[in-house]
Amino acid sequence: MRPQAEATAEPRITEKRRGIRLNSRVPVAIEWEGADAQRTCREEAFTRVVGPYGCLVVLRQSLEVEQALRIVNLATNEANSAVIVWKGHLRPDGWELGIELIQPAIDFWGLEL
Repeated sequence: MRPQAEATAEPRITEKRRGIRLNSRVPVAIEWEGADAQRTCREEAFTRVVGPYGCLVVLRQSLEVEQALRIVNLATNEANSAVIVWKGHLRPDGWELGIELIQPAIDFWGLEL
């Protein structure tokens, strides 16, 4: 016979965001190594959401989760190494991608977060 679970038991898994997120349209350039590793690919886009540790962006190019890249904030000319941590749906304007900054600067987005 199993002991009865308490009705007020806390969930074992809790997910917490590491910072606030803000809907913001920041111009960015995403740069990554091409499949042949002989050239750097680049696509300019706008963020949809930004936070202190990353952003959501829509790119025409389909990149994969764990793809290493470089993101350049075209408004401030700041650059940061990053990695794709989430790939969403294909939209009419491209793929939804969640990007995490490797060493985020507190003012990378030029916004108060």
